Amino acid sequence: MDIFFLLLFGHALGDFALQTEYMIKNKDRKNNPESWYIYATAHAVIHGGLVGFFTGSFVLAIAETVCHAVIDQGKCSGKIDFKIDQLLHIACKGLWIILLVKGLV
Repeated sequence: MDIFFLLLFGHALGDFALQTEYMIKNKDRKNNPESWYIYATAHAVIHGGLVGFFTGSFVLAIAETVCHAVIDQGKCSGKIDFKIDQLLHIACKGLWIILLVKGLV
């Protein structure tokens, strides 16, 4: 449970403390059609880095980066709302814990 808490802490840090309004606006294709992917990637890499830091797993760092980017694009495109976005991010953290406990990563 210690690592799960740290993953939740990292998520809160990455989505709320380290994500500026400028990044939120510019990672959305509708607001920034020319370079949205730069901001979206930077945000996802921050999350992946935090997961990697707390778990010691490069595989989970990459998995988090990809999953975070996909989920955020779902939110930015209007396919999911903020609550579902946050639930999916937390579900990923639960999956990372399961993979760690099972020794799969």
